[in-house]
Amino acid sequence: MAEFRLQWFKTEQCEGKTFVFDPLRRRFVALTPEEEVRQKVLYLLVEHLKVPAGLVAVEYSVKVNGLDKRCDAVVFGVEGRPLMVVECKAQSVKITTKTLDQAVRYYSALQPKFLLLFNGHDCHCLKVENGVLKPLDHLPDYSEMTA
Repeated sequence: MAEFRLQWFKTEQCEGKTFVFDPLRRRFVALTPEEEVRQKVLYLLVEHLKVPAGLVAVEYSVKVNGLDKRCDAVVFGVEGRPLMVVECKAQSVKITTKTLDQAVRYYSALQPKFLLLFNGHDCHCLKVENGVLKPLDHLPDYSEMTA
């Protein structure tokens, strides 16, 4: 069987706006500053951290305190359990406690093992152990996420 490769960072222009092809959502989306960062982190997850593309949900809907919210991305295990919540910000937006608070709200609904905060410059990965967030000095690959 032929190997299927995802095509990353393909762009097109339409009515003066730039769109990027998201191979996980299988469609073109507006290339906003936050979307640029999201595409970079999705590429990192799939191509470098070996997360199976079919186990990444982009703009994943979740209920938080009765409100509809969307995580930038969620990595799942093969059994369907959330392993990582990814929160992206545009490169011009600093990662702050407000960003962490947002990710923690998603954590409260999904209970993943990891949180990843990324703005294209700064990357913070935290592991949840016994309800405590512990900063990691590396990005876990998929085998570590599933261990």
